[in-house]
Formats: sequence, structure tokens, C-alpha cells
Amino acid sequence: MSAKEDRTALMEKIVALCKRRGFVFQDSEIYGGQNGFWDYGPLGTELKRNVRNAWWEDMVSRHDPLDAPTGAPSTYQMVGVETSIIMHPQVWKCSGHYDLFHDMMVDCKQCKARYRADHLQVRFGYTVSGQKPVVAFSFMDGSDETKWSTGKQAKLQKETTRRANDQSVPQESSPVSLPEYLHQIKELFQVSDVPDELLPSCPKSSCGGQLTEPREFNLMFKTIIGALGTDDDAAFLRPETAQGIFVNFKNVIDSNRVKLPLGICQIGKSFRNEITPRNFTFRSREFEQMEIEFFCAPGDSQQWYQYWRDRRFAWYQNLGISQANLQLRDHHKEELAHYSIGTADIEYRFPFLAEGEYGELEGVAHRGDFDLRSHMEGKLTTGPDGNLIVETNEHGQPKYRGSGKDLSYFDDQTRERFVPHVIEPSAGADRATLAFICEAYYEDEAPDDKGKMQTRTVMKFHPRLAPVKAAVFPLVKKDGQPEKAKEIYRELREAGLAVTYDEQAAIGKRYRRQDEAGTPWCITVDNDTLSDGTVTLRDRDSLEQVRLPSNEVTDEILRRMKS
Repeated sequence: MSAKEDRTALMEKIVALCKRRGFVFQDSEIYGGQNGFWDYGPLGTELKRNVRNAWWEDMVSRHDPLDAPTGAPSTYQMVGVETSIIMHPQVWKCSGHYDLFHDMMVDCKQCKARYRADHLQVRFGYTVSGQKPVVAFSFMDGSDETKWSTGKQAKLQKETTRRANDQSVPQESSPVSLPEYLHQIKELFQVSDVPDELLPSCPKSSCGGQLTEPREFNLMFKTIIGALGTDDDAAFLRPETAQGIFVNFKNVIDSNRVKLPLGICQIGKSFRNEITPRNFTFRSREFEQMEIEFFCAPGDSQQWYQYWRDRRFAWYQNLGISQANLQLRDHHKEELAHYSIGTADIEYRFPFLAEGEYGELEGVAHRGDFDLRSHMEGKLTTGPDGNLIVETNEHGQPKYRGSGKDLSYFDDQTRERFVPHVIEPSAGADRATLAFICEAYYEDEAPDDKGKMQTRTVMKFHPRLAPVKAAVFPLVKKDGQPEKAKEIYRELREAGLAVTYDEQAAIGKRYRRQDEAGTPWCITVDNDTLSDGTVTLRDRDSLEQVRLPSNEVTDEILRRMKS
């Protein structure tokens, strides 16, 4: 079995476990499901809530205000907000989303399948005898089989031969994205529109229909406010949580007597009408973000950018993700947004990707003063000198006017007024949850109740993230064991721990049920408990079993949670 097949099989096991144990379900499954939307079951709800709580505790409620980079102010503050999903439409116009937040899509004219153009790869070339071009294409992630398609005989045949020879076009190019292929074809033939015979066909092997040229597809979900339903009532579900923070920057500063450097944090739902949602919960149309907008003085921003890159990269490792499966990748210059001073992605080696490929978990961006200035002045673009300027229409007027509000900051220590720079660590709660699920999945061999070795499936969640922290079992359902087990169960719950009680089936099967759920510890009450007051504490990962007094169980679990 190839490495790709191994990874595909692993992902299939993970997805099957997620449904079987109640981590993730397909949305509206009884009606056939809805692509790009997912529901979390009981265990998944607890897991994702624990991911959110860990992020909030580490970034906001328990952050160390003295933990600042060398040379920066000795203290900083982190506060939270919760902003509306539907905002004033002008927010999205000034931020650039209204005009620029789109992907290029193509459709198959025959089967009506829809694809993101940049997810299709094309190899193309020309035969030396001057015959028609040969085109090959496949999805970038290799999820569909590669299909070769030969174009129809065309009047451009001689022109194809001449230009191919003149420009020394290789017989077969290295893979390029579909938009790049179409660009090269236009350059090669010096035409404004790609001839139909040079458009590749549908990658579905059972179809072969012709694809359309790429066109823009706005990713924002449109909705209506009020009863009239006119164009003036149009609004959008937010595609990101960041803008709610930017428009409330002044409110937070004025109402809370906080100073810069300052992080304003938010966890909330966002919506993007993805053309081709795929790879389980990795790319969805409804998702949850965990974002920080960190405001600081321009002169300190580069230090803070490095600080947040390192801190956020360490956060995933501290919660159990192996460094071997993580990477911190700086964006190339051509990847950066026109206003970005620097961006780095924290990426994870998801099993659904090809060997050696990584998928984005979180982006850490140095956004300069672009966002606050946009909401002050209007939509910004880059001028000839490389500086940001207000974008104008054909009449020389601002294309979209900003609020006109002063969003600058006055530093009463230095007596300076400036528009703060922003560092943005933006994480996906769903992607983080998926990464922790993939990282936790593990199989080994362990003896069953009869001593026979069997495959054991384990979810090795970090204890802070585990949906259930402990399970309590009576060995048998008699002799006072259930009563004692329920007493321990209630003590653990009163301590604020998520615990479960189970008295069904053999003890080995109960252990395995908890291993699949990711429960770190199991407590078993037996006959000795009633005589000497001790119970068995079993560790999920090491399988070590120790005896300890029943009245020490809660303290021991809490101690292990902190270690």
C-alpha cells in the first residue's frame, strides 16, 4: 500500500470514528446532508468547547501581562468582545470584502459540476509534428484521478504549430493552475479569449464535458434586513470576525481605560460560500474563528509580530500536537496582501493531504494600519509609490467612504498620536479541533478480558481538551459497588470535571469505549474498595493501573490535569 493510500485509509478511519462515537455528524444527514455544513455530537461539542476554552484562557483570562518581547512595553492587556454576525454593509465595502472577497470558479457545461479554478492543475504541450494541443489536468490535492483530454481539431492548428516552435514551448509543461494555463494560452496565441477547443474538459472521468472560463464568485452570504426586501435592505453574514473588532476599537479604548499595547479577542461564527467545500470539516461554509487583533505602536510592531508567531506556534505543541506535524511558513512576497507587512501560516500535516503537504491551521499577519485607516477614510489601495491611498471612482471621488471617525490613539506617555499597527493571529476553531482529532488518533495492541491481543483504538487527547476527563466503573452491579462508584462520580462532578458513569458490559469493553472517546483516566470500584477503601486508577496512554484511596481520587485527577 502506498503512502497516499495509507493516509487516505487513516482519514477514513478517523471520519468513521467521528460519526460512530458522536464527534461530528453530517448536517441534515437524514435528508441527504448539506455540503459544507457539519454538526457536532456530544463528544465533539465538548471537545470543541474545550479547544475554545483553552484558547480563551491562554490568550485572555490567564495571560501573563508581563510576558512581552524584549524592548517592548513591560505590560500589555488582553480583553474580549462579542460582535454581531450581521454588520452595516459599508463595513464590508471599506474593508475591501465587497469588491475583492471572491474566488474564481468554473462550471462543467455538461454535468454542471462546479470547481474552484485554482484547485485545478493543468499540464499542457504541443506535439512536434504540429498537431492539436494535448491537455492534462487534475485536482491539486489528488482527490480525483488524472484525466487526459485531447482538444478537437481546430482552425488554429497551423497557428499552434508556429507559435509553439517560435516560443520553444516544451512538449509537456510542469503543472500550473487553470488560471495560469489560460493566461499562458492567451499569451501564446495573442488572443483575449481562449478558444473553446483549448479549454480543458471536466475532470470527472464519466463526463468529459467542457469547462467554462473562470469567473468571479463572491464568497459572502447575502441576506435581507427588514420586510421590504429591496436592494437597499441587503446585508451580509460576516466572512470573518476581525471587522467587528476594528469598528469597536475606539469603543473599547474609551470605555475600559485600557492602553496600548492591547489585544482585543473574539470567538465567533463566520460564513463563506465556498465553491467546493471538502476534506471533512477543514473547508466549510459555516465555521468558527478565534481571532486576536493586537494593537500596538508602529515602532514596536515588528517585535510583536515575531512574538505572536512564536507564541501561537508553541500553543498547539503545548496541547499535544507533535512538532513533526507542524510547520511555521512565511508567505512569499507574491502571496502577501497589498497592505501586508508580513504573514506566516501555522500549518498541520492533515492525513487527507498528500505526503509532505500541510494545511493551514492559523495565520499570523502584520496588517500595518490598513484596517483602522480603511474605516476612518474609506477603501484603501496601493498607490504608485507603494503607499496606501484612498481608492477613488472614475470621478475622482472616494469609491467607498469611511466612517469619518477618528480611530487614532493618543499615547499620554510619549505625547504622540498615531494610527496603531495591528498584528492578527487568526485561528479556526473547527480546523484546530480537526487537527487535535487527527493527532490524537492512535492504534495499538492490548489484551482483552480473556487475555487475547486485539487492536485498540485510542484518542490521545491532551487532558485539557479531552471531552470526558474520567470514567467511573463498578466492577460488578452488586455488593454495594454501584453505590460507591456513584459517590465517587458525584464528587468528581462537583469538582467541575466532565465525568461519565458506566456499569454495562465487561470491564475490558468499558475501558475500550473510553479509549475511543479519549478519556484519560478510568476509576474502577471492586470488592477491595469495600474492604480497604482503595480503587484502581487506570491511565489511558500507559495502561498503568495504580491503587489509591477513594477519598484521594478527585485530588489526584486534578493534580494530573495540571501536570
